[in-house]
Amino acid sequence: GISSAYLSMSLRAVSAPSAEELSFNSQGACQRCGGTGIVRTVNPDTLVPDDSLTINEGAVAPWNSLMWSLMTDICREMGVRTDVPFRELTKQEKEIVFHGPAVKKHILYRPKKSDSNDFAELDFTYFNAIYTVENALAKVKDEKGMKRVEKFLKEDICPDCHGTRLSAAARAPKLQGISLDEACAMTLSELVVWVKGVPQSLPEEMRPMAQSICEAFQATAKRLMDLGLGYLTLGEETPGLSGGEAQRLKLASEIGKTQEDSVFVFDEPSIGLHPLDVQVLLGVFQALLHHGATVVVIEHDLDVIKNADYVIDMGPGGGEAGGQIIASGTPQEIKENPNSVTGSYIS
Repeated sequence: GISSAYLSMSLRAVSAPSAEELSFNSQGACQRCGGTGIVRTVNPDTLVPDDSLTINEGAVAPWNSLMWSLMTDICREMGVRTDVPFRELTKQEKEIVFHGPAVKKHILYRPKKSDSNDFAELDFTYFNAIYTVENALAKVKDEKGMKRVEKFLKEDICPDCHGTRLSAAARAPKLQGISLDEACAMTLSELVVWVKGVPQSLPEEMRPMAQSICEAFQATAKRLMDLGLGYLTLGEETPGLSGGEAQRLKLASEIGKTQEDSVFVFDEPSIGLHPLDVQVLLGVFQALLHHGATVVVIEHDLDVIKNADYVIDMGPGGGEAGGQIIASGTPQEIKENPNSVTGSYIS
């Protein structure tokens, strides 16, 4: 009856979003930026790269490569002087060049490369410099087309999702007063505290599943925090990580797996770590060794060097002044080798 139909509609209205609807790689992506968090907009600084030129001489760059040359003629019909250096145009004239309305003008057009005196009468709509780029961007279909346009563009934070990459619908649900985008902006140290309270904030029938998910998260977060990465956020861009951070992130995913016959090579993983966190890093190296792995570390940190099973000291200088094996052996043997500068620092 009516009541059952109403109940059915109500249940559908409050159904929980799916994982896809909360993912910026799927249905949860911001419509405007496509889930990238950034939008490409016109860079005004690129439109007139040389303001000593006149418009007739090609001062307005987009009109030279993205639009027909007759745009100069239409601009002239709009009341803009095209035979004086662009820098000498009035504020009003520059406003027409950059933001003028898309009005239709009747012009006499003569192709520049034509040797005849023939003119063509044309009705043509004015495309200002900014719209010329926007129109070309909207019509891009391949990489070649993008290359023509991209020199006039800049990247900005998406105004709709504010860089979160998520749609408004994906940002709407909240757990303990926190939305998904807000959770992604929190550091791991902050998140582990928040996640602890999530299961109890849910209906009782959902708590067992939530508890399992949260425990898995806490285990992963602990490994990352043990490696001194508690300051990172879930929304952190991987390309923005330092080399040491990226290595420790990869290391955290490997801990606990069977590592027999595996070789790990690290390039200065201690960079940016607090001295106390270096000790945690050494513990992780020991855990990898315990699981049968071989660990090779390129490092300047003395604590890491002193805890190595075997050291190869390169030198005598850096860069072109190096490249030779100065000493090799246990840390104690390196310490006792008079040729090793590193050895003199090992206490």
